[in-house]
This record gives sequence, C-alpha cells and structure tokens, in this order.
Amino acid sequence: MNVIETRDLSIGYGRKTVMDSLAFDVRVGEVLCLLGPNGGGKTTLFKTLLGLLPPLSGQVRVLGESITGWSRLAFAQRVAYMPQAHAGVFPFTVSEIVLMGRTARIGRFAIPSRHDRKIAAGCLEMLGIAHLGECIYTAISGGERQLALIARALAQQPAVLVMDEPTASLDFGNQIRILGHIDRLRNQGITILMSTHQPEHALRVADRIALLAPGSIAGIGAPKDIATPDKLAALYGVTEDEITAYLPARALPN
Repeated sequence: MNVIETRDLSIGYGRKTVMDSLAFDVRVGEVLCLLGPNGGGKTTLFKTLLGLLPPLSGQVRVLGESITGWSRLAFAQRVAYMPQAHAGVFPFTVSEIVLMGRTARIGRFAIPSRHDRKIAAGCLEMLGIAHLGECIYTAISGGERQLALIARALAQQPAVLVMDEPTASLDFGNQIRILGHIDRLRNQGITILMSTHQPEHALRVADRIALLAPGSIAGIGAPKDIATPDKLAALYGVTEDEITAYLPARALPN
C-alpha cells in the first residue's frame, strides 16, 4: 500500500507553476528522502502534500483518499509534520511543547488527560530527553529542540511523519543522533518523508531517494541507483570529481 500518491501533479502559487507532472509515491514503512538544491520546489511540494496549498492540477492521495477529502483534525491524527528547528517565542516547558502534539487527538480547547500526559512523557523517554521535561524550550540547545519537535510530532501518534531538514544547523553529534532516531522510527513502522541538503544523510537512512531538480523530479529509486556521482553532479551543477572529493568513498553506492 502507498501512504502518499501523486498523479500528474502540478504545484505552485496562483499562476506560477513550481513543479509539473509529478508522479511518485511514498510506501508504507519506508524512509523516502528528497534531495536537491535550494529552489527545487521542496517547500511547495511539502505544503501541497500536507494540504496547506491546493494543487494547480492533478491529484494527491493520502492513505487512499484524496487530500481534499480530509478534515484537518483527521489528517493530523495520521500525518505529523516536523518543521525545521525554530527558537520559539513563549517560555513553554519541553513537556508542554510535546503535549501540544496531543491537540490532534483531543481537540484544540480540550484539557489533556492523564492518558495524554502519559503518551507525551513516553515520547520524551523514547527520544532520550525525559530529563528535559521541565526545562524551558527556548533555553535548550538546537539539537535538543529538534528532538523535542520530533517528540511533539510522535505525540500525535501518526502513521506518517514529514520532516523538513531535520538535521539543519545541528552539530555533527546531534546530526548522528537525529539520523539514528529516524532509523528507529522506521523500524517501529512509521513511514517517513524527509528532505535534506546533505547527500550523505540521505545515503545513511533512506530506503529510496528522490532527486528534486528545479521544476521536476530528476529521478527516484534505491540509493545505489540514484545517489551516484554523475547524478549528484548533474543535480548540483558541480563535477563528479567534486562529488567524490566531498563524499567519502564508503558513503557512495558501489
């Protein structure tokens, strides 16, 4: 079964087409990684798949149903979105931030129950940040905020997790931790659609990679077939030698 399907999809804003004739799917239990340069249309694609932006033409289906047929509440109970890290404004604790993920299950103005708090606490424990529960979200590190955002998304108990550059602006250690958690979430049966600007991250966790060139998908498939030096060089406008010099040989497909 496909979790997300697009058919003859054109996306954009008003009369401006950003990507055209898209046809791809996200399969149950996989990590599909979108890889490409700035300006490739990733943000517009995410907004369309999440139902935040109407397609210009074509179709998006999520769990077998047209995106237009979902209520926002029902959609949020099945699909969670993790944005890029943000500093936040209000001094919520980490536990409160994660508990906000339960809004999809209890309604916007309902009071969280003991059950909801237990689920939120379990998400903190799963990601190894239970000790941060009473810390102020705006005062913790960037890597810790990323983990808190993942915990908030998991508190929705989704079938699908959409992650927008989950390792952006993190130091090397936190990048490794986030990638490890993505592996573990996939093994728990959560389908993940993520984007990154770092090919080595895609090679590390993806079951399939989609190359997003401006206006279209340049290729999609298994990492060994897609993330090759020649294809990456064409995608980013550099030489194959520059690709192989940047990426360690062990990271590239054989």
